[in-house]
Amino acid sequence: MTDTDPGTGLDTARDSVASALEQGRVESHLNPPPSYDLADHPVPTGREEVWRFTPLKRLRGILDGEASDKQLRREATLPEGVTLTEITAEQAREIGELAPNDRPSALAVANAGGAVLLDVPADLELDSTEPVVVTLTGEDAEDLVWGHVVVRLGRFSKATIVLRHTGSARYAATTTVVVGDGAELNMVSLQDWADDAVHLGRDAIRVGRDASVKHTSVSFGGDVVRMHANVQYDGPGGEAELLGLYFADAGQHLEHRLFADHNQPRTKSNVVYKGALQGQGARTVWIGNVLIRKVAEGIETYEENRNLVLTDGCQADSVPNLEIETGEIEGAGHASATARFDDEQLFYLRARGISDAEARRLVLHGFFQDLIRKVGIPSLEEQLTATVEAELAKNVLDELAPAGAS
Repeated sequence: MTDTDPGTGLDTARDSVASALEQGRVESHLNPPPSYDLADHPVPTGREEVWRFTPLKRLRGILDGEASDKQLRREATLPEGVTLTEITAEQAREIGELAPNDRPSALAVANAGGAVLLDVPADLELDSTEPVVVTLTGEDAEDLVWGHVVVRLGRFSKATIVLRHTGSARYAATTTVVVGDGAELNMVSLQDWADDAVHLGRDAIRVGRDASVKHTSVSFGGDVVRMHANVQYDGPGGEAELLGLYFADAGQHLEHRLFADHNQPRTKSNVVYKGALQGQGARTVWIGNVLIRKVAEGIETYEENRNLVLTDGCQADSVPNLEIETGEIEGAGHASATARFDDEQLFYLRARGISDAEARRLVLHGFFQDLIRKVGIPSLEEQLTATVEAELAKNVLDELAPAGAS
C-alpha cells in the first residue's frame, strides 16, 4: 500500500488544466470534443445544452443510427480542372477532414460507406459568376440517407461553390471544407427541401494560412432543418465570413448553430445571420459561439443575429456566446435582436401613399437585401430575392390583400 498526499489529486488536476490552457486545448461548453467514436456521442435526451432546442421526436429516428444504402441523386456542374470523385472514409481523414463533434455527423461518417470529394487543384482560379454547383436530391421522405462530403481547395486557388439540397429525405451529413494556404472560397449551402424533409448537417471548415472563406447557409424548405457551421484555422492570417438566411413557415423548425474556433493568432471571423418567421408554430433557433483560445492573440471577431417575426404564433430563439481566454485581441463582440415590423417604418411608407401590404413587402426586402447582396453570385441572389417574395406571399401579403385581389 502506498501513502498518498491528499493534495496530490488536486494538484494533478490543476496542472492538467494549466497545461491545457497553455496549449490552447480547452474545449467549448457548446461544442463537444471531436471524435469518430460513436460512444463519445450518445443518443441525446433533449436535456443537453446542445440539444434542448431541437424537437427530437420530429427527427423520425435519424439519431438511432440505422444502416441504410439509400443515396441522394447527385448532379454537378464542374468547370475544367475540378473533379468530383468517391473516396474512402480513411482517405477523407488523410485529406485532413475535421472529426465529427456531434452524433449526426459521427453517424454520417460511420454509415455513409465512404465520402464524395470535390477537388479544386492548387493555383486554379475559377470565374466567380460561374459557380461549381452540386445538387443533391432526395426521392422519398421516408428514405434515410447518410452523407459524407469533402471539399478541398488547393493552395492559392479561387472558387465559388453551391451545394443545393432538394426533394425529400431523412438526411444526416457531414461536410468538411479544407481551404489551402492563400486560397479564396465562396461557398453556399442551400436547403431547398420539400416540406416533409428532415436534414441534420454539419459544415466544418479548415481555413489555411492567409486564406479567406465566405460560407452562406440558406434554409427555406424542410420540416426540421438543423445546420451546424464550424470554423477553425490552420495558420495565422485566415479570415472567415459566416452568413445565413432563413425563412420559417407554419410548423417549420429551422435551427442554425455556429462555432468559430480561433485557435491561431491574427485570425478573423464575422458572423451575420438573418431570419423571418410567419405562421402558427414557426420556430427558428440560432446559436452562435466564438472561442478565443489563449494562443489566439490579435484576433478580430463579431457575431450578429436578427429575426423578424411577421405573424402571431411564432417563436425565435437567439443565443450569442463568446468564450475568451486571452485579452490580447483586436476586438470581439456580438448582437442579437428579435422584433416585429417597425411601426415607424410602416407609417413612413403608408404616409406616402404606399399600401400596407406593399409597405410590409418593402420593409422585408430591406431587411434581407443587404445580406443577399453579400452572397456574391448574381443568379443566386436573384433566386433568393424571388424566394423571399414567394415566402412572404404565402401568409402576410395574402392576409393583407383586399377581397377579390389575385
